[in-house]
Amino acid sequence: MLALARIFVIFFYFLLINFVLIVVCLLRPFHRNNVHLAGKLYSSVSFFLGLKLELRVPEKIKQGGPFVFIANHQNSYDLLTICAAAQEGTVTVGKKSLKWIPIFGQVYWLSGNIMIDRKNSGKAQDTLQSAAHKIQNRNLSVWFFPEGTRSYGRGLLPFKSGAFRLAKVANTPVVTIAASNLHNKIKLNRWNNGTLLIDVSEPQLMDASLSTKGWNDYFHKQMATQIENLDVELAQR
Repeated sequence: MLALARIFVIFFYFLLINFVLIVVCLLRPFHRNNVHLAGKLYSSVSFFLGLKLELRVPEKIKQGGPFVFIANHQNSYDLLTICAAAQEGTVTVGKKSLKWIPIFGQVYWLSGNIMIDRKNSGKAQDTLQSAAHKIQNRNLSVWFFPEGTRSYGRGLLPFKSGAFRLAKVANTPVVTIAASNLHNKIKLNRWNNGTLLIDVSEPQLMDASLSTKGWNDYFHKQMATQIENLDVELAQR
């Protein structure tokens, strides 16, 4: 019974959120803070899932970027959880096909996000160059899910190199965003689904001490450690 009530409430609340976002995006298309607003609104749905979000953001990040954010991608609930960490002046990099999803896709496009054609490496490279231009000229931060797909309980998957190549080209610090394990944690028939910890790291510039591949491995290890520490903390509560 609780699950049905939740689905009903979330469905109409989600429609309301997207209606508000469409109006805002039509009034200020591609505005630098549209994604930040969307993250706040979408993450508010977590309340109806019985999930408490606990977000930790360093002062340096609150003061503004630009940064290259990289976050772990667990499942479809990420749209309603880790998106709470989206800071002002941030856009995401997503698949070009997303814009064809009814309502959500149009909101995603009008929010100013960067659409990338992963099947065409040439166009993907051009998109990264465009993203570097936006970072440098519009003072925008860019958010990646470097695993490239949802992990679905398989642990932190290997990172793709796009985020790190962009950070090198734009000479922009990298920030890891880690959420504690959410795999199989949300039960729609359970009133209280606990807490999700979201930890945002201090920014770190990729200097010449490591290759791009070396930095890829470095940040993968850092994020894996963040996730492990968050899971241990939750288990001890």
